[in-house]
Amino acid sequence: MNYPRDALYDLRMFLTTDYPCSYLPGHQARNLVADPTVTDLSLYSRLAELGFRRSGDHVYRPHCRTCAACRSLRIPAHRFTPNRSQRRIWKRNQDLQVQVVEAEFKEEHFNLFARYLGVRHTGGGMDPANPENYWSFITSRWNPTGLAEFRCEEALLAVAVTDHLANGLSAVYTFFDPTQEERGLGTFAILWQLTEVKRLGLQWLYLGYWVEHCHKMAYKSRFKPHEIFITERWHWAQSES
Repeated sequence: MNYPRDALYDLRMFLTTDYPCSYLPGHQARNLVADPTVTDLSLYSRLAELGFRRSGDHVYRPHCRTCAACRSLRIPAHRFTPNRSQRRIWKRNQDLQVQVVEAEFKEEHFNLFARYLGVRHTGGGMDPANPENYWSFITSRWNPTGLAEFRCEEALLAVAVTDHLANGLSAVYTFFDPTQEERGLGTFAILWQLTEVKRLGLQWLYLGYWVEHCHKMAYKSRFKPHEIFITERWHWAQSES
């Protein structure tokens, strides 16, 4: 009997050139990138299970020469238990209204994105923000992306860019009002996405890459339990720590 060939076997991969790592000073990074001309939602879902992530039209995974610090992290939504701090943040933000809208460029969204970068990621790879780079970063031509708007009355406080995969949701990027530090909006967006995974009958929330010794990545490991993709062994390992 002839079985259909798995599309992953025929998928071409490309390596980027080396560039300065944005997580670990002094390190050089490079990425393994799936062929963007054939990537679609089905392949994207399969690749997410292998530790890949989307940025714009590209689905990639770090493939550095001498370092394997970047680990893909996902949360089993039905087993997740919020800690005391997360419960406080959830309660604190119950005055917010959340609405998921289709990916469409809005000046209101971009202005919030630019303010967020200017305060939280000054001098980063996307700062200063411009509309073209913003839009090419959060959306893709082949993937339907949802933008979750978090509002207090009419004021837009946060936007969570979220992809819907076959077995879960992927938290692509969240940006929020930097003057609302006390709300913990980044954490609240993840908590909301976890409730969405369960509501939709899915399994995982993918949080992208976690780097153990990078302070700005520490928040991801506070969502427990979670799993880390071990690239060297090609499997997910549960971590309670």
